[in-house]
Amino acid sequence: MALAPLGALYGLSVALKAVFARRFTPSVPVICVGNLTVGGTGKTPISIAVAAALRTRGHKPVFLTRGYGGSERGPALASRAHSAAQMGDEALLLARHGQAVVARDRAAGARLATEKGGDVIVMDDGHQNFALKKTLSLVVVDAETGFGNGMQIPAGPLREGIAQGLKRADAVVLMGDGNPDLHGFTGPVLRAHMKPDANDLSGQLVFAFAGIGRPEKFFDALEKQGADVIGSCVFPDHHPYKDGEIDQLWQVAGTAGLVTTEKDFVRMTIEQRKNIQTLKVSAVFDDPNDLARLLDTAMAGV
Repeated sequence: MALAPLGALYGLSVALKAVFARRFTPSVPVICVGNLTVGGTGKTPISIAVAAALRTRGHKPVFLTRGYGGSERGPALASRAHSAAQMGDEALLLARHGQAVVARDRAAGARLATEKGGDVIVMDDGHQNFALKKTLSLVVVDAETGFGNGMQIPAGPLREGIAQGLKRADAVVLMGDGNPDLHGFTGPVLRAHMKPDANDLSGQLVFAFAGIGRPEKFFDALEKQGADVIGSCVFPDHHPYKDGEIDQLWQVAGTAGLVTTEKDFVRMTIEQRKNIQTLKVSAVFDDPNDLARLLDTAMAGV
């Protein structure tokens, strides 16, 4: 409660940016996937799922991201040849699923995306960024934790007030099970779940580690896969791994194998990645037709 006034000022700053921002209108539609809280809701997997759905409809999506945690200001294309220190882990993960542009200046990034042949931009984590005019805004909400204590940074996890943020949303995507209070939101509400790909970890003895927003979700997924998890280690979100840390993990694991998330994996060097397994997961919409209708409307005329 002592930090609540600071949180209110933080939310007010976002509101003022929304009012006074000069928005650039790209020549192609912009589909924004964002959230109202800090980390761990599943924005990037939803962005990847949205791009996949667009490709099945004959479109050429290009990802656009700020490149959080990376030194690159852009605009620049991310590739597997880059490091997370350069581009940020989310950009490298996106680049495994299509062209991904990193740009602090989103308008410049949008121009590069269209130059690279994109007929639609999928903007990962941009709900509080007002540099571009958005065609469709999806807000991803962790259905289990909702909006936390309902307070704004630094008093809570919110980037802005709930009603304020949802007012700009065209649809809400509830990730996982649960029914959080959406504070009167009347637009479409979609449901999605994180599902492991064809990873067979059943019966394997593993030691798990992760530096993501909600590591417990990763550990739970391993258990559901039937892995024998002998222990786990949590690092800060976006943590850059050092050689000594990986060596210590191997020592603690003993005869067990090391397993982590794809997002953690891309933050490691090629040498660090040796013999480390990943649990690959995808965001799957419970009713793909709900998403298809939104995308068809957004892409009308393209």
